[in-house]
Amino acid sequence: MNRKARAVWQGTGKDGSGQLTSDSGVLSSTPYSFKTRFENEKGTNPEELIAAAHAGCFTMALAFQLQGAGFTPTELATEAVVSIEQQGDGFVITKSALTLNADVPGIDRAKFEELARAAEKNCPVSKVLNAEISMNFTLA
Repeated sequence: MNRKARAVWQGTGKDGSGQLTSDSGVLSSTPYSFKTRFENEKGTNPEELIAAAHAGCFTMALAFQLQGAGFTPTELATEAVVSIEQQGDGFVITKSALTLNADVPGIDRAKFEELARAAEKNCPVSKVLNAEISMNFTLA
């Protein structure tokens, strides 16, 4: 399986701008620029997209872990915060911090943590990130 997205950029790194488009159409000429990445201008940026991918991947992986163990979540809500830091002349994504709020009837905290840690470690986005990954959770 392959998934595709395209980026088109015009201008310099700091003053230029670009658009991101995905084959699914979810991103359709979505703007990104220096200002959307390092300031707060409206648009997206690579780190925000990685955070969304990591939150979505982990949450789905956890749903499969729970299903395999015989549990059906009422809700799994995950926030991912991706950190980018300057190192030398460039920037590095250093962390992805997952915060999960879960409502899973009939599960005890120890079993939930075991399954959540497995999802954190084994979701494909976690495996591709060369960054520190942390996961905290609240179980209703």
